[in-house]
Amino acid sequence: MSQKPVCSIIIRAYNEESHIEKLLAGITAQTVKDVQIILVDSGSTDRTIARAKQFPVEIVNIRPDEFTFGRSLNMGITQAKADIVVMASAHVYPVYPDWLASLIEPFADETIGLTFGKQRGCDTTQFAEHQIFHQWFPDRSVRRQATPFCNNANAAIRRSLWEQHPYDEALPGLEDLAFGKWVQENGFGISYVAEAEVIHVHNESLDGIFNRYRREGMAFKQIYPHETFSRRDLYRLFFQNIFNDWRESGRQHRLGRDFWNIVRFRWYQFSGTYQGYKQSGPLTWQLKQAFYYPHERVVQVSERQVEPIRYHELLERNDTMDGKK
Repeated sequence: MSQKPVCSIIIRAYNEESHIEKLLAGITAQTVKDVQIILVDSGSTDRTIARAKQFPVEIVNIRPDEFTFGRSLNMGITQAKADIVVMASAHVYPVYPDWLASLIEPFADETIGLTFGKQRGCDTTQFAEHQIFHQWFPDRSVRRQATPFCNNANAAIRRSLWEQHPYDEALPGLEDLAFGKWVQENGFGISYVAEAEVIHVHNESLDGIFNRYRREGMAFKQIYPHETFSRRDLYRLFFQNIFNDWRESGRQHRLGRDFWNIVRFRWYQFSGTYQGYKQSGPLTWQLKQAFYYPHERVVQVSERQVEPIRYHELLERNDTMDGKK
């Protein structure tokens, strides 16, 4: 067993007992079997660790006061044995059994340094967040994209590049964007893989939404110091996005239940972003398009010939096996 695994999977977690088992079950159902799984736990007080230990997982602990997104990833990757490192949020789970195979396939091209996959919401996801997932993670793959955008809830990198440039531990968020920017500046490509699809469960309060976007606004300003997000940007983007969301919700015959939830989500999103910036400097059109500006979404029906993972059966089987031990 001295042979390197195909990939090492880093999972950041804090009090994720409701989600971690589904992710780990989904990993065991993958066509790629020879993997190393590393859970970086930042002081969970629930049953996250106990549930994770039902699976072949290595645990790395980080104190809550030490935590940043970049630091936890760096600690996990330090323990990684594979040349390809996969990052997965503890509250995602793969849709298909070829998620891993699809996510790491682009690395056959030696000029690709980073990949990231599609994300979709679940039944409890707010409508506006569904729209964000569709905007940021389209149904069509891009072998070598122009922007540094990526997302570490579902991504993979070459460990050799991380050894040259670890994740920035000082950023309050967007450590993935900062790393993607460095990857492109150093001549490597970023590949978006629509087939590597996960469900991303976000059940945040309004304050949680505000804080997430405030944190990311602060990080964006650190990565791009000369950029800004003005009060004018705040109101323009707020109204443009809610009108687009209302239109799409109306097309789906659900506007009555979504109307005020859309307003609240978009207000906390963009007011959080505004609070995160709070400094002057132009925000480039390209970056606004990539991260904020709404657009008409072309709905593409992507029928895959791969059977989705049947989580109900998989988790039921695991429970039965545990009962027999």
